[in-house]
Amino acid sequence: MSRTPGDLVLSVRDLVVRFERPDGGSVTVLDRVTFDVVRGETLVIMGGSGCGKSTLLNCLIGEIEPAAGQIIYRFPDLGTIDFIRADGATRDRLRKRFGILFQSGALFSSMTVAENVALPLLEHSHVDREIIDIVVAMKLQQVHMLEHRDKRPAQLSGGQKKRAGLARATALDPEILYYDEPSAGLDPVTSCAIDQLIIDLSRKLHVTSVVVTHEMDSAFRIADRMVMLEKGRILRIGTRQEFDALRLADPRALNTAEDRLIHQFLNGAPQGPLTDADGTSLYEKLLVGG
Repeated sequence: MSRTPGDLVLSVRDLVVRFERPDGGSVTVLDRVTFDVVRGETLVIMGGSGCGKSTLLNCLIGEIEPAAGQIIYRFPDLGTIDFIRADGATRDRLRKRFGILFQSGALFSSMTVAENVALPLLEHSHVDREIIDIVVAMKLQQVHMLEHRDKRPAQLSGGQKKRAGLARATALDPEILYYDEPSAGLDPVTSCAIDQLIIDLSRKLHVTSVVVTHEMDSAFRIADRMVMLEKGRILRIGTRQEFDALRLADPRALNTAEDRLIHQFLNGAPQGPLTDADGTSLYEKLLVGG
C-alpha cells in the first residue's frame, strides 16, 4: 500500500552502524536498514539478542551516530528534518517530541515517583509549579500509579517502575513514544497489563509508538505492523496479521529459507534455520549473501 509523505512521521533510509574492534577492524551492526513509521501506528521492531534492535533504537533517539544513512522526522510545525545532519539546537527541539520508556525504567533513585515524572516539565517547560503538580497527577493516574506518587523507586515492583517510567515518558505530551523491551523481566500478567497500557495510551493520546522487543506474546498483542531484524538487516516488514499467518503456518509448507527462519523465531522452535546453520555460515549464505 502506497503512502504519502504526510502519513509518515519517521523514515529511515539505508542506515549503517559500524563499531570498531580492538584489532583495528570494524563490525557492521546495522546494514542498510530502511523502513517507514506511519503516524499514529504501533510499530514493533523484533529479533533475537544481538540482532541490532537496541542499536537501532539508540540511533533513532540520537545516542549513537550512524556511519551512513538518513533518519528523517516529519512534524507539521518543524517540517522535514534529517536527524543525523541536524545541528544541536534542532536535535534538542526534536527530542522534546520523543518519549522514551527504558528497559529498566531508568528512574532516579533519589527522587520520588512524582518528582521523576515532574523532571521533564521542570527542565523543558515554563509552566507554574501548581500546573506541573496537576500534570504529574494526570500522568500518574493514566498509568494507575497515583497512589504511589510519594514512593521512591526502591519501594516499587518491576511493573510499577515500568508504569512510573511510562508516566515520565508522556510528561511532555510527545508525538512519538519509544519503548525498549517494555515486557522484559515481568511476569506474564504484569506484562499483559503493560501491553494494555501501551494500547490505551496510543489510542487516548494519539501518539505513534515504536516498540523494541523479542517477547512474541507482547509483540502480537500491541503491533499494527512488525519489522524483523536479523544480523543487522531487515528480513521482513509486514502487518501483524501477515506475521501471525506465518507463525501459524505448517513449517513443511514454507518454501523459502527466510520464511522458515521467521517461523522458527516467532514460535521459539528449537530446530530450524537459526539453529541448523551452526553459527552463521549457512544463514549468511542463504539470506545475507543472497
